[in-house]
Amino acid sequence: MGLFSFLKNAGAKVFGKKKSEASAAPVELTKEEALVAEVTKLGLPVSNLSVELGEHVEVTGVTDTNANREKIILALGNVEGVASVGDNISVTNPEPESRFYTVKSGDSLSKISKEMYGDPMKYNSIFEANKPMLDHPDKIYPGQVLRIPAL
Repeated sequence: MGLFSFLKNAGAKVFGKKKSEASAAPVELTKEEALVAEVTKLGLPVSNLSVELGEHVEVTGVTDTNANREKIILALGNVEGVASVGDNISVTNPEPESRFYTVKSGDSLSKISKEMYGDPMKYNSIFEANKPMLDHPDKIYPGQVLRIPAL
């Protein structure tokens, strides 16, 4: 539980009008609803998910593992306009926490893997740890925050 910082001007654009599933007319979601929709879209397992906006995004809920908790925090923090996420997520089966890494210009998963693990070929561990937020190992961007699991 804590406060996690992100680059406010980097990330997915989830705020604004969305097309309604019931009709073709755009519907204005609140920022809280848009953030909950982002977590839901990724299929991250969490119950009693609640997101509140104030000085930062405050997230509460219950999930199975620290990996899922960390993915929820990253899904919310890697949204354009979000500078920090306050974590109040309960974990039912705790496990060791991952480190977080902020992508810099010129980074690749293999370069990050070499820096974090000493072996560029372990990039797939980072890729797998960041699914479903990442759908391809080459689709990372400066300012994005990634999970770096312990090996």
